Amino acid sequence: MTLAVLWSLYWFGAGYALRTGIDSWFDGRTTQGWQAEFSDIQTQGYPLRHITTLDSPALADPVSGAAWHGDWISFDSPAYWPGQQVLRFADTPHYLSYYDQTIVVQAQDLMAELYLKAGLALEIERLTLTAGRWEIEGEKGQVLAAQSLELAMVQQERPETYKIDVNATDFALGAGIRAILQSSDSLPSEFQALELDMKVTFDRVWDRMSLEIQRPQPRQIDLKLAEIQWGELRLFATGDLTVDGLGIPTGDIAIKAENWRGMLQMAQASGAFPKQILDPAESVLGLLAGLGGNPDSLDIKLTFKNGSVAIGPLPIGAAPRIFLR
Repeated sequence: MTLAVLWSLYWFGAGYALRTGIDSWFDGRTTQGWQAEFSDIQTQGYPLRHITTLDSPALADPVSGAAWHGDWISFDSPAYWPGQQVLRFADTPHYLSYYDQTIVVQAQDLMAELYLKAGLALEIERLTLTAGRWEIEGEKGQVLAAQSLELAMVQQERPETYKIDVNATDFALGAGIRAILQSSDSLPSEFQALELDMKVTFDRVWDRMSLEIQRPQPRQIDLKLAEIQWGELRLFATGDLTVDGLGIPTGDIAIKAENWRGMLQMAQASGAFPKQILDPAESVLGLLAGLGGNPDSLDIKLTFKNGSVAIGPLPIGAAPRIFLR
């Protein structure tokens, strides 16, 4: 009986501490100029868990221009240790904004599992994000959708390094993107494969400051494998990049592309690359593919150097900046 009373006192005290900590965090963001609010907070799960639910949460960071709000979010952890958190999100629409652009995300069973190191910094040891059927809609309709999503980020021996794996099944582009790409009707509506396996070293660890102050920035990317298969179009990539303080990458990415001419045609149709670049690129790539013995399969190396990217000796434009906002 005495143990039951003591445990009950602990459970209610820890639950109160969790709610107070969440309140304080939202108040702190408001002090920094954020919009940070929710309509109600309550804790359930006695006696073994703390399940704290926020109704109508909303966050908006005026510095980055990013904002989010949804119907509810819950934080579920074992009563004995709040460092193992399961975040569950409403199946109803979530609104993500970047300045004046807004997308709507809707996902079934969207859940994030967080394993945190003990301490006030709340350093992330492991994060997994899973969902059932999900879709993203923009102003002109559906943009992306898939039947499932699995994302994992696991801290390595060097604490600033994380192994990142992404897998989405039955991934599909919205009708608007397909129209922009002018993709062939022979291509299936869904991708057969969309996978990513890499290690990324950041300039610091991921912890509570990553959301409150600034996101850690990639400094080294070890791409084990990226694979995309869409009908007869298949793309594999592997390589290493270093990224400087301005987000400019340096290094090499090896790419194998099957039915690469179809990819170039879609790139030209989308306007991503001007015709004066793609025409000579197709000639050079055709020559390289012919040397490999299969004109429909291409093995090339993208070289990132001095802010530019090249295919072998052929410069193709400015390298993208790699920066997390």
